[in-house]
Amino acid sequence: MDRKLNLNRAETFSFVNPWIRYFLFFFSFLFWVFSLLIVAIGVYAKVQKATDTVRDTFLIDPAVILIVVGVVMFFITFCGCIGALRENIRLLKTFSFSLTLVFLTQLAIAILGFFYSDQTRDALGKFVKKAIVHYRDDLDLQNLMDYIQKEFKCCGWNNYTDWSWNLYFNCTHENPSSERCAVPFSCCTPVPGEAVINTMCGFGAQTQNYLEANKSIYPVGCADRAVMWIESHLLLVGALALGLALPQCQLSITAPF
Repeated sequence: MDRKLNLNRAETFSFVNPWIRYFLFFFSFLFWVFSLLIVAIGVYAKVQKATDTVRDTFLIDPAVILIVVGVVMFFITFCGCIGALRENIRLLKTFSFSLTLVFLTQLAIAILGFFYSDQTRDALGKFVKKAIVHYRDDLDLQNLMDYIQKEFKCCGWNNYTDWSWNLYFNCTHENPSSERCAVPFSCCTPVPGEAVINTMCGFGAQTQNYLEANKSIYPVGCADRAVMWIESHLLLVGALALGLALPQCQLSITAPF
């Protein structure tokens, strides 16, 4: 009788608290599905650009970034999901360690970005410069730059003349492009009541001085606009940072070692 009781206890024994187990499984499963969706979107975007031969844009390609982030998320959440479901302590340890590593990496980047703001600005400037240079070569980069400039109401990185970095918008006399000295339409200030977007509204903008250009486009660079946006939305930025950090900390602490 005692032996049967001991066997029943051994069969029902669990190393993981049931509440913690289901909590881990539920959230890991949600993020696991989300990671699959991110990878699917990234792969679809990359396949749609199968003819793209610009190698210099590989590291700043939004599709590649989505795939990489999705794969990392898939690996971490897979360990958490299966580890919680099967009560596999090794997978749960991997899950906890991976989350801790990701959190510490994000924290280190945030701290370094704060204390080395000039270097961070230069690094972001190089990213934006590449995006401007390959604006016409990569549709995803083009859409990304247009979205940023529309949302932040800016043009270029330092100012609107940065678009001379682009082969088509270069403002030298030797440039035969019909878009010479122009800026993308996303730099233009919206016209009230305009039903159809005028994609040629930025033509010749680089030949104008700051005051003249200010009448038709946003002459301020996105670097200054981003700083102004962060300073005016500190509460939102803090809430987003906390919202990203808390789930990682909670799941990392909850996963048993």
